[in-house]
Parts: sequence; structure tokens; C-alpha cells
Amino acid sequence: MKPDVSDKVVRIAGASGALNDSVIAVPQLLKEAEMHYLAFDYLGEGAMGMMRRLREADPKSGFLTDFVDLHIGPYLAELKHRGIKVISNAGGMNPEGLADMIRQRAGELNLDIRVGVVTGDDIDAMVPDLRAQGVREMFNDIPFPEGKIGSINAYLGAFPIAAALDAGADIVITGRVVDSALILGPLIHEFGWGPEDFDLLAAGSAAGHLLECGTQVTGGTFTDWRDVPDWANIGFPIGECRADGSCIITKPEGTGGLVSIGTVAEQLLYEVSDTRAYYLPDVVCDFSDVKLEQVGENRVLMTGVKGYPPTDQYKVCLTYDAGWRSVALIPIVGLEAPAKARRTAEALLKRTSDILRNRNQPDWQLTHVEVIGTEASYASAARPLDPREVLLKIVVDHEDPGAAAMFNREQSTAIMNMAVGTSIAPIIAAPRAFPLTEVFLFLIDKDKVPAHVTLEGKDVPFADRRVSGFDPAALPERAAAEAAADGTEEVPLLSLAWTRSGDKGRLFNVGVIARKPEYLPYIRASLTADTVAECYRDQFDNPADRRVDAYDAPGFHALNFVVHDAQGGGISMSPRFDAAAKTMGQRLLEVPVKVPAAMARAIAE
Repeated sequence: MKPDVSDKVVRIAGASGALNDSVIAVPQLLKEAEMHYLAFDYLGEGAMGMMRRLREADPKSGFLTDFVDLHIGPYLAELKHRGIKVISNAGGMNPEGLADMIRQRAGELNLDIRVGVVTGDDIDAMVPDLRAQGVREMFNDIPFPEGKIGSINAYLGAFPIAAALDAGADIVITGRVVDSALILGPLIHEFGWGPEDFDLLAAGSAAGHLLECGTQVTGGTFTDWRDVPDWANIGFPIGECRADGSCIITKPEGTGGLVSIGTVAEQLLYEVSDTRAYYLPDVVCDFSDVKLEQVGENRVLMTGVKGYPPTDQYKVCLTYDAGWRSVALIPIVGLEAPAKARRTAEALLKRTSDILRNRNQPDWQLTHVEVIGTEASYASAARPLDPREVLLKIVVDHEDPGAAAMFNREQSTAIMNMAVGTSIAPIIAAPRAFPLTEVFLFLIDKDKVPAHVTLEGKDVPFADRRVSGFDPAALPERAAAEAAADGTEEVPLLSLAWTRSGDKGRLFNVGVIARKPEYLPYIRASLTADTVAECYRDQFDNPADRRVDAYDAPGFHALNFVVHDAQGGGISMSPRFDAAAKTMGQRLLEVPVKVPAAMARAIAE
């Protein structure tokens, strides 16, 4: 007989949204009187490439020691004393190695800390078979890479994490798992949810989606940035989760930041494509009818998440080396600074191309120039500006690291033999040739990727009770949403909505959330997929094939736009000023929306 957990509240904190997140998180979270779990997300999409290079340099590495040295090491005694458990994917390419480091640190402090490890995500041994099968990239259909593979990891789910907790782990370290599993795993453990509890698994995954990016749900990167107090001590998020799937998002008392319907709604759409079918290993989530309610100061209740059976496949992230890149950042000040910068770029690219030709080497694989300070990221939508100071950014790619190093040297000569007003800052003039990492995504059958769970080096019995069978055609029909036709006066989208954008592979999404429900029909009328495509016309890798998909989320008065093949190769390859698509939502806020005259007057007051 299962224990009654109907009144149980599990408090889980998102203590890190990335491997470089702030050290302020754990101290402020430990000031909370009641805390059950700290979840640390370390692995962005291309992070495994970096972890792989660490392991190549030192077989005992493959993870960042910051996790122990900065994030949990100083607090191990308090975590153990209070029974606060830790879940993290910081294991990267070597989860067992990180677990050993934690055990060593705990031993130095005479602490008995039981470390569980989840592996099985690394499928490097399958590379020959995958190549022979002709596996192709899931978004752009390119063939499986030839040559050396850097890393290849499946996104595992939450049940292996729950199994480690069931076995008594104080800390669970994983390699690649889907980010939200770091939160869903503890909830499965605490509430006894099973693989067929689809609505509950979806609700727990939604809570995980909100928490795993850290302060992005508590005011970080929020549209109304002026309303967010005290960035210096911004509060990391806490989810108060119940067995019925409901969750209140909040933050520690006395910290900065903001938890509002706007901040939570923005994060809910972050890096999401179809709002009705958000694919995860354990469940397919429907966020479209989610309800958000402000239930107190810095407290937002989320309900209404729907779940469906998952598919029978995992997503796999493969990384491989794709050459070398050099980046020049050259400050130029004075009259006609933009013109000087453009001429400098032309001269440096010509000079270095000539040097390559004289050395019988191929020309640059890619060149990219941006004059920062002239709205370069807006491309053809930039305003005509003639600032007196700019930062010239030049990017070149080559197969040979020596060629990239040559460019590093030559770009530094601009201060002596090019435009007057050219300067140099040691911190940005230092050589910066670095290896390029390409990301290749594909799907693989789950039965080919068994998860492995250990506790203190001993196997934990784990059999993934897989359930699958998602059928998109089974989603309930939804009536077509209305677009208002009585708008007569234009106001900027910023007056009507919050936006949040984020990258995912070679695409990005922009969530648009109406500030009031009555605004949504007017937003929908003016902000069509075609309008959005035109706004981002300069972003598409192939403008002739531009594609934007639009999805509804009526539960919280939102639209979601997915912009395909518009990332310049993705975050690890894009040479652009905004490789992470973080600014795309800002651009959309200037789009004019037609509203009735009375609404326009009310907005202006």
C-alpha cells in the first residue's frame, strides 16, 4: 500500500542554469528553513564537446571541478546535516569521475555521503553501426559525420534518477539527461509516480522546465527588466511541488528578482516548439492549456499541464570537430568610425587571404564581419547610425589551426597600419583561435540505450518500464483561434506582450505572452507567421526557404513562433553577435499591432 502523499510538499530549487552559473545560489537557498533538493543543470547543447576535450587532456577529467570546488563542496556538511539531496548532470563525459571527487571531498570532511551515478547515455561504441545504417540529422538531413566523433550522448529520462534516490543516494550525478529530469526524478521518487501517470509526469516536467534554467524564471532576462529589483542578489527559483502535479514557483526571502505571471510564462515557452507536443523521454507534454495564477508576492501557481505517452526513441546529441575559428575584436574611435571599421575588415580579410594563397593553403571556409555599435545584429532593419566609437568583430574559420593563428597575429597589426583611431585592449586582443564543435542531432530507439544506475559503485537494479505510443493525430481538435479585425491604431507589441526567445539546434523560438487576455486577438491578427518571417528575414540560412511555424497556448494567452534554419549553424557554430538567439524576442517587440482606439488610449495612460 502506497503512503498517503496528498498533503506532501516537496521543495526543489534550481541552483544552476548552466555550467557557468553564479556561486550565489547555494548560500541563499540554504537560508531557507525548508529545502529538500537542489538541482544543478550544467549541460547546454554543445557542452559535451568541451567536456570531451577536458577528458582527452586528462582521462580522469571530462567534467568541471567547479561543481565541487564552488557549488557544493563548501556546503557538503550542511547539506548532509539537513538531509538536502543534490541532483546534477555535471558528470558530463565522466560521471563516475565526478562521483569519486565528491566522495574524496566528503571523506576529507569525515562525512558519510552516498553518491549515486546514472550512466548509459554515452553510445560511442555504437558509432560504426550508426554510420553503416546511414543515420541522418533530424533537422537538416545531412549525413552522419565521417572521421572522429567527439561525443555522442542520448538524452535519458528521469526514472534512473528516481531509482538512485530510491536506493538511498544523497547526491545523484548523471551524464546527459534531459534537463527537466533533474527535477522530475525527485518527484517520481517522492510521490511514487509511475510511467503511465502521464499528466503527473508532464506536470513534473513542466516544473523542471521552469526550474532548470535557474533565474530565468525569477526575473533574469525578463522583458520588463526595470521591474526586476536587485540583480546583484537575484533569487534562484524554488518549486513547491505537490502530488497532484501542481507547483508554486517562488524564490528565497530577502533576495532580488521577481516571480510573476510574466516571468513564469516567459520561461514556460523558452526553447519550446509545439506547445501541445513538447517531447521528453518520459512523456509528451501539452503546455497549451496551462494556467498561471499569482497567489502571493513572488509566488505563482502552475496547473493544467496535460501529458501523453512518450515516443519509443531518445534524442541523441553528437558533437564533432569542424575546424578552427579566430575572432578579432578591434576598437575604433573617432569620426566615420563605422566606415573605418568596414575598410579595416576588408583589408584584413584580403591580406590574410593573400597570405594563405601564397602558402598554398585554401582560403577561409567562412568570413563574417559585424560592426558592433551600428545595430549590426539587426542587419537590413538597422537604423542609419554614425557613432563615434565601434567594436569591429571579424570571424574567420579554417581547417588548419595555423591559419587561424596567423589571422590572430595579423589582426593585431591594425593598430599600426590601418585606420586612425584604431586602438587595442589586451583583454580582447589576445590570441583567440579555438576549435569549432559541430552539433548533430538524431533519434535512436530506446531499447538500444539501457540506462545504468549505481550507488557507491554497486549496481542498483533498474529496469526501465518503457511506455510508448504517442500519436500526434490523437491530440484533441482545437477550434481555430480568433484574430480581431477591428484594430485601427498601431501600438508596439511591447505595450501588449512579453517575449522570450531561445535557440535549439538550427532553429529558435519566440514566445509571445499577452499582458492581458483581451490583447491576444489583436496580437494574433498583426503577428502572423509571415510577419514574423519578414521580421527575421536576414536571419535565415537560406532566405528562399524561410519557414516559421506558429502555435497557440490559450491557457496563458500566448503564441509561440518557431523560426527554422535561422541560427547560422547553431550556437556552437554561428559567427553572429547573438549566437544563442537571446535577442530575437527583443526585435519582435517593435512590431506594430493594430488595436481599437479606446485600447490604445488606455495603454498610453
